[in-house]
Amino acid sequence: HSVQVAEPDLLKACAGADVLLFVVPHQFIRKVCEQLKGHVKKGAVGMSLIKGVDEGPDGLRLISDIIHEKLGIEMSVLMGANIASEVAEEKFCETTIGCKNMKHGQMLKELMQTPNFRVSVVQEADTVELCGALKNVVAVGAGFCDGLGYGDNTKAAVIRLGLMEMIGFAKLFCKGPVTSSTFLESCGVADLITTCYGGRNRKVAEAFAKTGK
Repeated sequence: HSVQVAEPDLLKACAGADVLLFVVPHQFIRKVCEQLKGHVKKGAVGMSLIKGVDEGPDGLRLISDIIHEKLGIEMSVLMGANIASEVAEEKFCETTIGCKNMKHGQMLKELMQTPNFRVSVVQEADTVELCGALKNVVAVGAGFCDGLGYGDNTKAAVIRLGLMEMIGFAKLFCKGPVTSSTFLESCGVADLITTCYGGRNRKVAEAFAKTGK
């Protein structure tokens, strides 16, 4: 029986770690990487659960690319329809690990999977990560629909068209292959649906459409 301890000291938490999970708001990732630099075990593997992209002087960049650049570790990502409170309550959900190295992908799957947390592994890591950011944009549109009282048919059209635009954007943005099947994983259509019906972005957009503030 393993005992899990919450360690507030970043350097103590990463000391000797074979696997590093990054779960911080995206605006803090550069600062976290600066603190970790030179303290990460050689050969360690990283996985980002951060849903977002970095907007800097060079345009949009994936968070995993920034971590890889700063720390020199191989990166994977985990994205899916995973509302944190429901995961904590052990309600069943699926998730997607995007990992270019399938050997590491299987290792991470074994580490993360439980009877209530079903993991699929795909190699299109960039597409998986991008889904986690773009679905929030579509959710804002879905929230406007709710706030303006347009109904479920209109909202379904916004979600479908939003998914098509996500696929189109990924094909322009990602360096590697982008296949439609990745969007049928939890990171794609499932996370999009969850966010468009229950997420914070939808809620804020609905309130804005109703009140104008």
